[in-house]
Amino acid sequence: MNGLDTAIREADAAAYVVYASSQDANMRYLTRFRTTDPVVYIRKPGERGTLIVPQMEYERAVRESPAAVITRSDAGLLDFIKEGDSRMRATARMIAGQAGGPVLVPAQFPLGLARELEAFCPVLLDAGTVESMRAVKTSDEMDRIRTVQRAAEQAIDLAVTLIRKSRGNGGILVLDGEPLTSERVKTEMHRFLFGAGCRAVDTIVSCGGDTALPHHAGSGPLQEDEPIVIDIFPQDEASGYHADMTRTVVKGEAAAEIIEMHRAVREAKALGESMLRPGVSGAEVYQRVVDFFGEQGYESTTEGFLHSLGHGIGLEVHERPFLGPQGETLSAGNVVTVEPGLYYRGIGGVRIEDLGALDGQGFRRFTRYGEELLI
Repeated sequence: MNGLDTAIREADAAAYVVYASSQDANMRYLTRFRTTDPVVYIRKPGERGTLIVPQMEYERAVRESPAAVITRSDAGLLDFIKEGDSRMRATARMIAGQAGGPVLVPAQFPLGLARELEAFCPVLLDAGTVESMRAVKTSDEMDRIRTVQRAAEQAIDLAVTLIRKSRGNGGILVLDGEPLTSERVKTEMHRFLFGAGCRAVDTIVSCGGDTALPHHAGSGPLQEDEPIVIDIFPQDEASGYHADMTRTVVKGEAAAEIIEMHRAVREAKALGESMLRPGVSGAEVYQRVVDFFGEQGYESTTEGFLHSLGHGIGLEVHERPFLGPQGETLSAGNVVTVEPGLYYRGIGGVRIEDLGALDGQGFRRFTRYGEELLI
């Protein structure tokens, strides 16, 4: 936590403060405590940080969190409420009393609480210190991500197997006498992931013209001879870490344009992965892939390559570093996705996505799954 200590001192603050539930990735990262209700975390330089929780959460917080744990009552909150303060003002007084001076807060800190807090101490805005810390994963974090990635691959394989077993009937894919729908495939993947201790939301199984929209979720019967984009980004319930992967498949005969797009996307992904190493910027890697697509005849304006090349992944699906126009310098320990894609109305879309980690030698792919188009 030296980076956070340095940020506190450089800001001339007394402490760094987070007020959030564990849905906030910074809170989960700093405390390793799971809660649906907001709690307070206060860290002073050289200390391990203090987590302030309701009495009913005290014992569980002590077990789960490496931080020191005290109750809101012991921190004075209930006394302030008895004196007539609103809960928000009482929370601000509690934080100020525990911090003992100016506080440094993340950008996500609630504005209403910050305004109340300013009555008791200066409130200073941090420039993403914890996000930068989260961008460099420990070996334990990498293991957690690998675990979720293995589950994601099994879920993708389940989807591909369902599609492979289906048969065309009037242009619609049919399995076991029923149309094979996007909803059915997503349900089967989600059921598997639930059994593996993971949750998945906003999973994409899109087909045909819908694949020209990168994040179209897909609905209805899947079609024969059309691209099917499967994109899943599950989260491990216990650890909070995510994986992310995408594959594009066709059951039947693919159009020549889709076959050529798939080739270009595969080569673009390989090119991007080959450039990933510490000291290279995400912007540089992204631009080289943009240039590659241009050289292949895929100029990107309102169609073509419409999004960034990739992103960091961890407690959030999309976190630093980013492989895009403003991507920062990459470091050993970064875990990133590489996901080039091409999208054209009237033809469809193709996207392939893998993830892996950077070390001193370059990019080590975690994903272990084939990239075949025709199934």
